Amino acid sequence: MNRRTFIGASTVGIATTQLLQHAAWADGTQRLRVGLIGCGGRGTGAAFNAAAASPEVEIAALGDIFPDRLSSCRGHLEKLGDRMTATDDDCAVGWDAYRTICGRPDVDVILLATPPHFRPMMFAEAIEQGKHVFMEKPVAVDPAGVRLVMQAGDLADKKGLSVVAGTQRRHEACYLETMRRIRDGDIGDLVAARSYWNQGGLWNRGREQTWSDMEWQLRNWLYFTWLSGDHIVEQHVHNLDAVNWAMGSHPVKCTGMGGRQSRVQPEYGHCFDHFAVDYEYPGGVHALSMCRQADGSSGRVEEVIQGTQGRSVTSSGRARFEGGPTWQYEGDNPNPYVQEHINLQASIKGEGPRLNEARRIAESTLTAIMGRMSAYSGKELTWDEVLASPLDLTPPRYAFVELDVPAVAIPGRTDAHESLWKREA
Repeated sequence: MNRRTFIGASTVGIATTQLLQHAAWADGTQRLRVGLIGCGGRGTGAAFNAAAASPEVEIAALGDIFPDRLSSCRGHLEKLGDRMTATDDDCAVGWDAYRTICGRPDVDVILLATPPHFRPMMFAEAIEQGKHVFMEKPVAVDPAGVRLVMQAGDLADKKGLSVVAGTQRRHEACYLETMRRIRDGDIGDLVAARSYWNQGGLWNRGREQTWSDMEWQLRNWLYFTWLSGDHIVEQHVHNLDAVNWAMGSHPVKCTGMGGRQSRVQPEYGHCFDHFAVDYEYPGGVHALSMCRQADGSSGRVEEVIQGTQGRSVTSSGRARFEGGPTWQYEGDNPNPYVQEHINLQASIKGEGPRLNEARRIAESTLTAIMGRMSAYSGKELTWDEVLASPLDLTPPRYAFVELDVPAVAIPGRTDAHESLWKREA
């Protein structure tokens, strides 16, 4: 497998196929058939969310690298009754499972919910095969992956395919209303921003004797940069995406710092447990970014957008203005994890604007990656140099083999653009 290889496919027949599908959905004769790749907790949840979005949805195929994860997911999805149609023949296990699922002609939509490292090559494969896609965030862990997602996103446009990312704030009513009011100038010109994802620790799975290094890392993917991007990328991307949304742009440069103090044991891999980054946006507007995973510390998950006439404060399920005009969102706020699938399905069926969020989420992912690269290296980095960076965190090979844990980054010594791995000849 070569995750960086991507050959554009012909678009012949795509438009005709979609018109036939639209007609079938319009008269209720066809279900929207979903293939799930990545059968962990988030993947299982995404499948339920997709099914909750419409009674027309059925879960038709499942793929994962681990048989036990697929089996567990399949058991949970049986609660959907006859809308869970995946049989033994519709399930695939192993490194190439994603190719099998994406290549099925009877699957309309692919849900991507594996560890983030695999997102670029799986997204590229799904688009190559002419599938609509829901992909979890983040969509890459390095600049090489971001560029592949952008390339595949451009092909999705040419093929008329719909793409939605798992940045559910973009589909949440309180956020949509807040951003509309910011655009209308309700808090004046934007002059600064702050974003936070500070919380306690997350899960960790003890190593079993039968696991290879690769399997151990895959099952504890949060703690390995090549798999998760570190928590500034895997988790804090939500807040950074909201700041980019408010600013109407990605940052032009950043200076970051971070470290590893509360999770120093070997079972936590080599990732940091805290970051702080100063992002500069066009016009000299600065945004402070802060994220932390440390038990016993104060929690805070929100975005603060400062304008010349007040500020907005947003977090999941709530939004308000303060320090100027007073406003608080009090309308309906449907489950955004379901709403993003409602919007995707409407796009696929031609019942709403066609959505392609690939480039937008790629830019938000790169925003988080450049913050990590700056913190790891201790260097100020620009958007252009990070986007063009040769950094590629692909391991030497995809197999259940020995795989060293990379060294913990040391600011001032770590090269921002150097791979974690020594390439095999």
